Amino acid sequence: MIQVDNLEVEFSGKTLFSGVSFAINPTDKIALMGKNGAGKSTIMKIVAGVSKATKGGVRAPKDAVIAYLPQHLLTEDDCTVFEEAAKAFHQVFAMRQEMERLNKELETRTDYESDEYMAIIEKVSDLGEKYYQLEDVNYDAEVEKALKGLGFKQSDFTRQTKEFSGGWRMRIELAKILLQKPDLILLDEPTNHIDIESVIWLEDFLVNKANAVMVISHDRAFIDNITNRTIEVTMGRIYDYKANYTHYLQLREERRVHQIKAYQEQQKMIADNVAFIERFKGTYSKTNQVSSRERMLEKLEIIEIDEIDTSALKLRFPPSPRSGDYPITVKDVSKLYGDQVVFKNANLSISRGEKVSLVGRNGEGKSTMIKAIMGEIEVEGTCQLGHNVKIGYFAQNQASLLDPELTVFQTVDEVAEGDIRSQIKNILGRFMFSGDDIDKKVAFLSGGEKTRLAMVKLLLEPVNLLILDEPTNHLDLKSKDVLKEALLSFDGTLVLVSHDRDFLQGLSQKVFEFKDQRVIEHFETIDAFLERNRIKNIAEINLMK
Repeated sequence: MIQVDNLEVEFSGKTLFSGVSFAINPTDKIALMGKNGAGKSTIMKIVAGVSKATKGGVRAPKDAVIAYLPQHLLTEDDCTVFEEAAKAFHQVFAMRQEMERLNKELETRTDYESDEYMAIIEKVSDLGEKYYQLEDVNYDAEVEKALKGLGFKQSDFTRQTKEFSGGWRMRIELAKILLQKPDLILLDEPTNHIDIESVIWLEDFLVNKANAVMVISHDRAFIDNITNRTIEVTMGRIYDYKANYTHYLQLREERRVHQIKAYQEQQKMIADNVAFIERFKGTYSKTNQVSSRERMLEKLEIIEIDEIDTSALKLRFPPSPRSGDYPITVKDVSKLYGDQVVFKNANLSISRGEKVSLVGRNGEGKSTMIKAIMGEIEVEGTCQLGHNVKIGYFAQNQASLLDPELTVFQTVDEVAEGDIRSQIKNILGRFMFSGDDIDKKVAFLSGGEKTRLAMVKLLLEPVNLLILDEPTNHLDLKSKDVLKEALLSFDGTLVLVSHDRDFLQGLSQKVFEFKDQRVIEHFETIDAFLERNRIKNIAEINLMK
């Protein structure tokens, strides 16, 4: 068992949270939830040992292995995939090297009776006892099995890590974690940059093979599928539920109802006592009662109500201008980078009003196809846009295209039309821009804030073809719900790339799968496609046995 004891963290004199205590049991699968800035990642870093609390700490068994996958990967670029994955065993290798070094030192020393000599003997003995208790493992074989289980080919093992995309680097880090067979796995937004197949693989591993897990994620399907406990960080404290995310939402709503009732009763009690004090202040016979009630009110802890959920806010795209019958037509398109073939002779025909998903593993060409359609790259074959097509395009680098000199409010105000202009502050608040945030210049926003602002801007522009490439990576669950509702009611044509299954659910009627240098058209909903492929990909978990 790992025990978190009375954590408190202060930043610049302000308390982020205090009195945070909970235990992590060997089979717990915990979702760490809360709004951005509540302190989720801070708690996880403290448990991982990479940050320290202002007060309190974490107690774990001496031999407990805690593995941490941060939101931003730290993979080095000076080694191969195999070498990076093998770092999972660095403690074993370091132990062996230290024993060899100490044994060589003993060979050269002659002070056999000295305290220093005896200390070295004792250290060698301790290290040897630990080392020889380890299983007789073929470490190279274990690394190979893990990498292949995560989708790497044998030919990838000798490639430099810098040649791989963020999603594949995530897999390398996961391989390192899985090889350690940790007692606790800590994952901070693990699904942000990996494809659907990888998410499915990771889910099944965490459920069937991992010990304790704690995860921060905005992927509703992922956390619902893997967790059996939810710890919510809110208003400087935590609430602990023995429930997955969906059940936790129900319990949280019940809690808020009780809080409101208790708050109202307390306010009535305060008002009654204040009225008594005001009425009898200065009355000699009531002096003791007045003083007693004043002291009681001074010591009274005011009941707080959890922050209000603003998810009721609705947002719709403006009506779409009518386009031609086929907004996108792709004929015999091929793309090569040097000798590397991304896809060959690809064909796509998308009708007006269709909602389609592009799916496939990272690196199979989904974003490349979108760039080809947008005319951002040259390809063999033809990509043609239909008559009167007005495109709303969200690329993965969309944030960099915003005007850095405009404020958040000005960025949205310049595209908003009609009645929607009166709702700009509410809309921005729904996407986590509130108070002074709306007056910040774009130049001073973080990458995630810029991405959210670009999404708000896109939601307000009148278009008839939406092309969205991983639009949810920096959106919280509420913001994703707003976007999804808007897309469901959008009356134009939608082309969507996303790894978020909960977000994808119900959004498209046709799927184009990018696989093995081909683009395969599936006349089925994204829900049916994902279910069929989930069954097929679950077998991959067996490679880790």
